[in-house]
Formats: sequence, C-alpha cells, structure tokens
Amino acid sequence: MRKIIQARSPQFLRLAALFLVIVLGLVLRWFGYAADLPFTVVKYGGSALWGAMVYLLVALFVARLRPAAIAVTALFTAISVELFRLYHTPLLGAFRLTTAGALLLGRVFSLWNMLAYAIGIAAACAFDPARRTALRPR
Repeated sequence: MRKIIQARSPQFLRLAALFLVIVLGLVLRWFGYAADLPFTVVKYGGSALWGAMVYLLVALFVARLRPAAIAVTALFTAISVELFRLYHTPLLGAFRLTTAGALLLGRVFSLWNMLAYAIGIAAACAFDPARRTALRPR
C-alpha cells in the first residue's frame, strides 16, 4: 500500500519548500534588477536558490538518506551541471539560449556559481525538515 504524503511530513514540507525556492528564484531573476538589487545579489542569490532547489529535488527522490548524504549528492550534481557548461554543441547552444535552457543548464561556466550552489545547499540542508527526524534520539 502506498503512503500518502501527510501535510506535516518531512516530504510534504520538502515539496512545499521546493515550490517556494523555485518561485523565489524566478522572482529574483525576473524582478531583481527592476527592484534595484545589486548584480551580485541577483546573480549569486539565484545560484544559491538553484543549489537549494537541487538539494530539495534530491531529497524528494532519495528521502531515506541522511541530510548530509543528500547535501553531498546535491553538491556533486550541481557541480556536474556547472562543469557541463564547458561542453558545447550547436544543439546545446541553442537550448541554452532559451529561458528553460538558461534556468536549467545556465549559459556561462563560473567557479563562483559553485560556491553559491554550496551555500544554497548548506542552507537547504540546515533547514531541512527531515533533519529534526534524523537528529532525534531513538
């Protein structure tokens, strides 16, 4: 029998956090400059939120792992995507010019993005609702 995600379960809270992080990231990227936020806040704030999103996605798929293992997996995934930006083909270049391509794969390789991803992943791990369950004595 399949388990239904309960409104207070860590998985439901992770899913809610995922949607919130995605909305915040899109709002920051689309309206950050219009709100006169500095370039570094918009650029690297969006990258930190992208890292948090990767953490939450990994957490939803491998819920049984401890938050630290999820964070390592998410960081490996985020760095792999960043390194993938160094690979160029005409088809990938065309996709990266679309909004979806820019949001999912990005356009330009940056070591600073990796740092922002790590910060976002660390923040998501620190606030992960499953941490309370994992850290609670049994």
